[in-house]
Amino acid sequence: MKFFRLIAIVASAFSAGLPLRAEELPVDGVQAIVNDTAITYAQTREFAAPAVEALRQQYAAQPEVLDQKLTQLFNDGLEQLVERQLILHDFDAEGYKLPDSVVDGLIQDRIRERYGNRTTFMQTLQAQGETFEQFRKEIRDQYIVSALRNKNISQEIVISPYKVETYYLNHQDDYKIEDEVKLRMIALNKSSPDDTNTVKLARDILTKLAEKDAPTFEALAIEFSQGSQQHQGGALDWIETSKLRKELADAAIPLKPGQVSDVIDTTNCCYLIQVEDKHPAHVQPLGEIRDDIEKTLRAQEQSQLEKKWIDSLKEKTFIRYF
Repeated sequence: MKFFRLIAIVASAFSAGLPLRAEELPVDGVQAIVNDTAITYAQTREFAAPAVEALRQQYAAQPEVLDQKLTQLFNDGLEQLVERQLILHDFDAEGYKLPDSVVDGLIQDRIRERYGNRTTFMQTLQAQGETFEQFRKEIRDQYIVSALRNKNISQEIVISPYKVETYYLNHQDDYKIEDEVKLRMIALNKSSPDDTNTVKLARDILTKLAEKDAPTFEALAIEFSQGSQQHQGGALDWIETSKLRKELADAAIPLKPGQVSDVIDTTNCCYLIQVEDKHPAHVQPLGEIRDDIEKTLRAQEQSQLEKKWIDSLKEKTFIRYF
């Protein structure tokens, strides 16, 4: 018998069919039923918990954005739990069996990898308020879900050169690199905004660089710089000029490779920079990013296969949201 997906809208929880906002999530209660398995609000919260604190820290100063992110997180978490139950139900419906010996082996591997020994493992379970039976079921379910995903999604996907090249041509803006510069820098920290001694020291270093048989910029950076790249002779990685501090970018842009700036005097620091090399704005050549494009296209193909598979499971399974 074919079941169709049913969605029950509870007036007190939803407004005009919109999903629950994070702040409106009940403490507990049934959130969805997949076949004969209930998914509770508590399970959704627990599933999403590892990412919640990170979002709270990231958007602490933006409460409205935080609530939107948490809402999306909880809704995505619910859908992942629903999909998980769809897969487990399909495993049982198709008559598959997972031998106890396989689960025992998986448990032993997990104990060895994460806990070291069974005593520590049991103590950890007890501290977390989890029983061995719950842990065993979780390990079993994880293996089943992973195995069926691999069976139905991770099939061999061939990405043709034509697809790669077409994607590259249609996404040129994604691979644009602005003007880049490779610098060496001497950074001298100022004790106060009107610290003239640091400015004088920077000018003295600049004078040394102009002397006959002068030490290299690299050597002077090792001797005088107080920046994090001191021991690398002030060397910085390639960086787009637009991402440099404005004072540094303004000084670097007119310089040619090998040239040194005048003293760059800012509120907290004095800088000297030497331009080692420059790259004009350009689009990354296909040869440099072919592998990345192939990974992107393969992930897209897998996502489409997964959606098609999950949709087929939904068509033959009873689902109800509360």
